[in-house]
Amino acid sequence: MNDAEAALESMTAKERLAAVEQRIRAAAETAGRPPDAVKLVAVGKTFGAAAIEPVIEAGQRRFGENRIQEAQAKWPELRARYPDLELHLIGPLQSNKVADAVALFDVIETVDREKIARAIAKEMDRTGKRLRLLVQVNTGEEPQKSGIAPTETAEFVNFCRHQLSLPIEGLMCIPPLGEESALHFALLSKLATELDLPELSMGMSADFETAIHFGATHVRVGTALFGPRG
Repeated sequence: MNDAEAALESMTAKERLAAVEQRIRAAAETAGRPPDAVKLVAVGKTFGAAAIEPVIEAGQRRFGENRIQEAQAKWPELRARYPDLELHLIGPLQSNKVADAVALFDVIETVDREKIARAIAKEMDRTGKRLRLLVQVNTGEEPQKSGIAPTETAEFVNFCRHQLSLPIEGLMCIPPLGEESALHFALLSKLATELDLPELSMGMSADFETAIHFGATHVRVGTALFGPRG
């Protein structure tokens, strides 16, 4: 365990949340933006309800999960106790899991292809539940990573909006490891501006201050809140 991990380990959930919120406020102020322009999505992947509940008790209400099956195992009970929680799907979505995703989540940040968009539209029509949606953009055009190519984003967003009447609110990205994240945040911000999309989900524990500088409205933070994953 390094010094940073040891310091994090010694802090309470309330202290860790306060520290992250202070970093968000400071980054927003430096960027000339109001502090409430940036929302924290606490990423609970691999952490169980026992680790997440203290963060809820400390005041956090917006959480992200990567895997539907993992989310199903812990969030229904937590949401029964804390009905004002907001849950974001921030991992890849398969078509056979769309019904489960629509039932459990409030926001899907990873809409990235026509088949998934059609399935979400069909399920929302069937259930009457209206989720908020973001399109995931593969800014690094990595073949192993989910997301629509930057050059195809405008066409795809317009398809979702006009042919399926989906409530696309913004864009999301995960920059490639080892690359300068600022370049990817700048690209995502440019695409969102061109498409008149107000929401930008970008930035994680290591780079969310940079993302805020480029206009992030949602930052996805796990390690700084919960500690390193095993």
